[in-house]
Amino acid sequence: MDKCWVLKPQGDPEKVKELSKVLGIDQSLTNLLVQRGVSTFEEAKTFFRPSLNDLYDPFLMKDMDKAIARITSAIENHEQILVYGDYDVDGTSAVSLVYTFLQSFHKEIDFYIPDRYDEGYGISIKGIDFAAGANVKLIIALDCGIKAVEKVAYATTKGIDFIICDHHRPGAEIPPAAAVLDPKRHDCPYPYKELSGCGIGFKLIQAYSQKNNLPFENLTQYLDLVAISIASDIVDITGENRILAYFGLKLINTRPRPGLEALLRYSAMMKNDDGQGGCVFIRELTITDLVFMIGPRINAAGRIESGKNSVRLLITKDLEDAMLVAVQINAYNTERKALDTLATQQALGMIGADEKLKSARSTVIYHPDWHKGVIGIVASRLTESYYRPTIVLTLSNGLITGSARSVRDFDIYEAVDACSDFLEHFGGHKFAAGLSLKPENLELFSTSFETAVRERLQGIELFPVLEVDSLLPLSKINSRFYNVLKQFAPFGPGNMAPLFITKGVMDAGGSRIVGKNHLKLSVVHPDIAGGPFSAIAFQQGERFGLIEKQIPFNICYHIEENEWNGAVNIQLNVKDIKFAD
Repeated sequence: MDKCWVLKPQGDPEKVKELSKVLGIDQSLTNLLVQRGVSTFEEAKTFFRPSLNDLYDPFLMKDMDKAIARITSAIENHEQILVYGDYDVDGTSAVSLVYTFLQSFHKEIDFYIPDRYDEGYGISIKGIDFAAGANVKLIIALDCGIKAVEKVAYATTKGIDFIICDHHRPGAEIPPAAAVLDPKRHDCPYPYKELSGCGIGFKLIQAYSQKNNLPFENLTQYLDLVAISIASDIVDITGENRILAYFGLKLINTRPRPGLEALLRYSAMMKNDDGQGGCVFIRELTITDLVFMIGPRINAAGRIESGKNSVRLLITKDLEDAMLVAVQINAYNTERKALDTLATQQALGMIGADEKLKSARSTVIYHPDWHKGVIGIVASRLTESYYRPTIVLTLSNGLITGSARSVRDFDIYEAVDACSDFLEHFGGHKFAAGLSLKPENLELFSTSFETAVRERLQGIELFPVLEVDSLLPLSKINSRFYNVLKQFAPFGPGNMAPLFITKGVMDAGGSRIVGKNHLKLSVVHPDIAGGPFSAIAFQQGERFGLIEKQIPFNICYHIEENEWNGAVNIQLNVKDIKFAD
């Protein structure tokens, strides 16, 4: 599918020029800073040198005082505590964090991850009954619970209190819990609204430590879990999230916990060091590595078997034990890949054979035999292929269950909410949601959702957009430029890796097709000295015929490092190529 290149608004020229003088760096770089709201030396210092001292006081979050008081009471009275969380990466990392922290000084504690197939998303009656049977008096729910009004009320009849730590949008009624921590509550004054579920868990243990005069340094060991949740849940990497992700990545790259090291040994990111059983990273891990190498493996346990295995992996302190769990999880991940590939192929075939589906503004597609654990992945793949709001549905325990994925500028939660009369449950945020409905409501829901999408797509074009930071001459790119650019990381929503355009480049003579339809490019600009520059363009081999004819072309790209045979060089990662008409 053709991509549209959209140039972002450029930084105010006077601010760009002044900041360039103050920092002593190229204006192309200070333009990137001004675009990100950084226009003074102090703001640049904060941006380039994140500090844990800049984290907000956790007691600014509504109900935090109540949450800490209830945990303190449970500990003083030796009550049984159950740490309860969702089965995805955010939920299992949050459970691992809070459970490990509390378990270090309170032994009457256990954790619980609901079964994706038997219990579904969020707080379940089965989970509450389990807690009641184990004499649990307090459940700390992480990454779920903000809409569990009836479930929390049911727990109260069993003598169980809830503390809810969630980051999803609340419904009209807040659950009757002992405390409800969610920055997205309309009545919550907390300054930063985009924390992950694990991030809320971190603020909880930060508040407990602060209240009990425990050293903040004791909490830094958990920042790796927060970074993994931020990356995998695709939350904004701005504000507090940027600070937490920055230090979490540092921890993973220097002292990965045994569970993470065990997972990474199954990836291409680690290699044997000295033949003595030790392993080292082949390069520094990034947020992207967490998204594509760590997150799917942690998720695979909950998708195929049980998210409890992911928690066991993340809390173990022994590498040998971790390796045993990682073997299982890697096998689940292999099975997951096969299942989502098959379901995606079937879904694409169903859409291609249905004229009504092909011409719709949304995709709602159902197959009763698809594995519930992979429908979210399938929804993402269909969105890449057809680029429109997409819901993939399957049958589970008598209900049709689905995952929704959105496109740029479209709030899919709002569209699903507009069809809530046909749903049993739903929840989520702007770009992704989960839902369930009775089989007899499927056609009504599909029609209603298509109508809701059409109404809300006014003024929104359904084609993929590459948001470009700026035009850049190739002559600007050198090691000094790249060394500053690296300091803009960690990259993610709200702070994406800078994307540049250079127009009128040509093949320097060394371009060729490599692998499965990838382009290995060697480019120069005929009017600018320097080069050639090495570049890679994945899945764009069909462009080679025109490129080798020395036809000028425009490239849209990221700048990155490429390591090959021990040598590290600057490389352009070309996201798209356009030829002049």
